[in-house]
Amino acid sequence: MNPAEYQAMYRVEDTLWWYQGMRRIAAVLIGDRLTPGSRILDAGCGTGGNLAWIDGDASRLGKPRTGFGVDLSEEAMGFCQARNLERVARASVCDLPFASESFDGVLSFDVIYHLGVTSDLAALREAARVLRPGGWALIRVPAFDALLSAHDAAVHTRERYRLASLKKRVSAAGLVVERATYANTLLFPIAAISRMIRRPSHEPGEPSSDVRPASGTAQAIGSLALRLEALALERASLPFGLSAIVLATRPREVHR
Repeated sequence: MNPAEYQAMYRVEDTLWWYQGMRRIAAVLIGDRLTPGSRILDAGCGTGGNLAWIDGDASRLGKPRTGFGVDLSEEAMGFCQARNLERVARASVCDLPFASESFDGVLSFDVIYHLGVTSDLAALREAARVLRPGGWALIRVPAFDALLSAHDAAVHTRERYRLASLKKRVSAAGLVVERATYANTLLFPIAAISRMIRRPSHEPGEPSSDVRPASGTAQAIGSLALRLEALALERASLPFGLSAIVLATRPREVHR
């Protein structure tokens, strides 16, 4: 990503409706897989907001678990240090510095689509490698190439995915898809129009992302939309949206 985007992310990652709502959706999809004593890896942890959420949520729920994070960005590591996160390492998601079968869960939130990730399949295979048999991975990526915009230029997007292509790559990495859905659905029409207007060629100068503080009205509307989606996802998957999400597991046995 452009270095300035890490500062933008750090400023709003704890408070912006999008981050809060997508964590709520993640919690619904993970469900009761977050068991006491779990070791969770945030593969591509960015400025550390989700890693802090893992540890903080564990404390509130009385389910002690340990979060680890990796990111290749030096800027990201600096912000993780500012959060006093100790279990972080500067490393590529395509070459994780951990032993095989050492984690119960892996998070990959908006990571494998970046230009800086040399191979999304290699990253997914690394996630599978470090998972214990029966362990889970939650992978989220932006959806639909038609929505490529100045935001994507700022965060160095290689591609946006359809759910079918994400499922295919997750399966190719040796994981079993348990759940697949789109998310950020209710606001999709508004966001789609905005993204199409903000084509990279339409904006002069250095592109900037959509990551910025929201007005009170936008915060309230966005929060409500993602709360409703989280409730809906307790019962069914969503047919379209700005994000594609797959929950997958590592097989307990490999049949040869």
